[in-house]
Amino acid sequence: MPTVGAFPTSRQEIAGVSIAAIAQQFSTPTFVYDASIIVERIEDLKSFDLVRYAQKACSNIAILDLVRRNDVVVDAVSAGEIHRALRAGYQGGINSKGIHEIVYTADIFDKDALDLVVEHDIHVNCGSPDMIDQVGIRKPGTEITLRLNPGFGHGHSQKTNTGGQQSKHGIWHQQIEDCKQRAAQYDIAITGLHMHIGSGTDLEHLAQVCGAMEKAVCEVGNTITTISAGGGLPVPYNAKQAYVDLEKYFALWDESRKKVEVELGHSVKLEIEPGRYLAAESGSLLTEIRAIKMMGENIFYLVDAGFNNLARPIMYGSYHPISVVPSDDSPREDVDVVVGGPLCESGDIFTQEEGGFVSKRSLPQANVGEYLVLECAGAYGSVMGSNYNSKPLAAEVMIINGEAQLIRARQSYEDLMQGERLLDT
Repeated sequence: MPTVGAFPTSRQEIAGVSIAAIAQQFSTPTFVYDASIIVERIEDLKSFDLVRYAQKACSNIAILDLVRRNDVVVDAVSAGEIHRALRAGYQGGINSKGIHEIVYTADIFDKDALDLVVEHDIHVNCGSPDMIDQVGIRKPGTEITLRLNPGFGHGHSQKTNTGGQQSKHGIWHQQIEDCKQRAAQYDIAITGLHMHIGSGTDLEHLAQVCGAMEKAVCEVGNTITTISAGGGLPVPYNAKQAYVDLEKYFALWDESRKKVEVELGHSVKLEIEPGRYLAAESGSLLTEIRAIKMMGENIFYLVDAGFNNLARPIMYGSYHPISVVPSDDSPREDVDVVVGGPLCESGDIFTQEEGGFVSKRSLPQANVGEYLVLECAGAYGSVMGSNYNSKPLAAEVMIINGEAQLIRARQSYEDLMQGERLLDT
């Protein structure tokens, strides 16, 4: 299990590469990913039979290719993510190892997604009973998985809680019999169950999830060959937070797996579906300080990245470690500062708490033109980027084997307006 270290407030390198050199080569704002950290996190989870990456966390095709080459399969929640998985080298259907390389997990089918599922023989993890009928009409005789809502949830924010009756996600646990009847109409076999109650899972909640899974498997019956632990593994964004004990985490799920194997009379594969856990710590958002100003008693460091690049603080009040990249070796005193972006929006503040309350961060004194790094920004960073204020999407860079390589070009202003049309007059 990885250990939580101190988060430095100043740094010069990412994965052994000069931050200043990265900024000079690729400009700012730019997301920078350390490939070695993603590989380390994959290794953390090797006790599970299968690691399935929830690509919504960070879906650049270079990231998908990296995890694919490290024997990780993939989850897709949209037609676009299916296209990304195919572009990165994943295949539909069942591979030579008997594994579905791509699983479509969602609460609905739109037309494009259903067409792709049929065309490429993509396995479906149904999050609504209606999906069973919709896939059954197009692919009778197929196999499916059910994503279940056990009636309770968990999350670091109410917005990331994916269980309980306030959540739209999954099939309500009391509807299993209805799902079995729907599946039988189309000769569909329910071969797997998936249960994900939200981010930041702790062991107390996990024990509840495992118990709910065992009960659900017994209700579905002996067609089950796979159970999925879902995702939600916590990542520490500050020194007060911690990783979950992965040995205990696996042991709880493995105990449940063994119980259902006895009940069913055959072996059952145990999957896990990490997203944030693989991607978060690998990524940094590199930005430049463009103004420093006093507002009453507050010092503001204003940078050229905003919530159009990293939305987690404004959405969830999420804490991200921040470091300054000094341009010289002169001694720097720490000062309490507010870090904000360039957007014409009062909420464009990186140092805020849930509810929009602005907070301060102790950082080294800095100068305009120096760089600032928002750490642990690999998950739900670039993928949630927008063009608000007509800002181009940031570039993305991966450091692998000591070399920084561009994996997504910065959006141009021409790209920004692509598809828009002036009316004929």
